Amino acid sequence: MADRLMKVNAYTTLDLVDAVAKGHDFETESMAVVNATANRDDPDCVRLQIELDNMTEDHLPAHMDALELTPEQARTLAADLEKHATRVEEAGTQQTEDRSDD
Repeated sequence: MADRLMKVNAYTTLDLVDAVAKGHDFETESMAVVNATANRDDPDCVRLQIELDNMTEDHLPAHMDALELTPEQARTLAADLEKHATRVEEAGTQQTEDRSDD
């Protein structure tokens, strides 16, 4: 991601994740950077930033999407992520157990 808009460093939340950009007439798989942050001084919101690797993307110009969340919205999102992470982990555990029964 040579044309990156986000700074990626040791404090970046997730510096390499699988991503998909979808539009009405296209779907492109890519790598992405995801970051959750707030201003160091006088924070007024939580920012969730996402930037796809535009080096392989032909439909979108280089850009970064950012959500500005209230603390309550950030906690709601975090709780939902936790819930779905648990479901995925439990499904993976069940699949492993099913395979070991064979």
